Amino acid sequence: MKKILTALLLTVLVLALAACGTKDKEEGANSNSAGGKEEKTKIVVGASNTPHAVILEKVKPLLKEKGFDLEIETYQDYILPNKDLESGLLDANYFQTIPYLESQIADFGYDFVNAGGIHIEPMGVYSKKYKSLNELPEGATILMSNSVSDHGRVLEMLEKEGLITLAEGVDKVKAELGDIVDNPKNLKFEPDYEAALMPTLYKNGEGDALLINSNYAIDAGINPLEDSIALEETDSPYVNVITVRSGDENSAAIKALVEVLQTEEIQEFMLKEWGGSVVPVK
Repeated sequence: MKKILTALLLTVLVLALAACGTKDKEEGANSNSAGGKEEKTKIVVGASNTPHAVILEKVKPLLKEKGFDLEIETYQDYILPNKDLESGLLDANYFQTIPYLESQIADFGYDFVNAGGIHIEPMGVYSKKYKSLNELPEGATILMSNSVSDHGRVLEMLEKEGLITLAEGVDKVKAELGDIVDNPKNLKFEPDYEAALMPTLYKNGEGDALLINSNYAIDAGINPLEDSIALEETDSPYVNVITVRSGDENSAAIKALVEVLQTEEIQEFMLKEWGGSVVPVK
């Protein structure tokens, strides 16, 4: 009886060890060579509706050819995509500029990195009342979003157009309304509005002029090239990037995503689709 029990126990042990060996091989096949971490074949990316999600849809088949499935989660705001990236609901997000990313890291302590720059969306000045910045009257009201990271961008643009002068030596990217030292037309600034609401305010004729990010303009059926009375130059430092948790920028999945987004095929798609309202990073 003891011999039978011993034989049975040995058989179970051998089978268990064999199963473990098979599992280890399978895990090894799905791990990268750097640290044995399981490599994902599915990427979940958070993005603004337009143009980001549209671009990602175009990327899907190209990424599939590299062995990765892309799932796109769309957002209407600039806060949740970073919260969901931090929590692990997303593998990456694609909606924010470098200055905005830096401000979010400073404000919330996110351990995020820029995995690669993709395109620029020029900021535009819009007005239902005036056809040029020169027509703006004394005391005109300028509406701005409450996204502080955009304020320096707006002020630098208005300075280049000759409407204001900023303090000498100020970092233009971080400039604030308090840095204005000369305002010949006594323009009044109202920086109190959600960025996503700016197109609606424009269509309703609010303010004398207002500034809208091109992604929100395009999503609302506004053509930055035709409808704006002034448009930011394309050498802007406000590049839209793929953002990931620190360390993930080296994963095969994220590298493949950035590589495909930076291909000539996708760059040509951006230019053809939006005619200069979305400018790919070369």
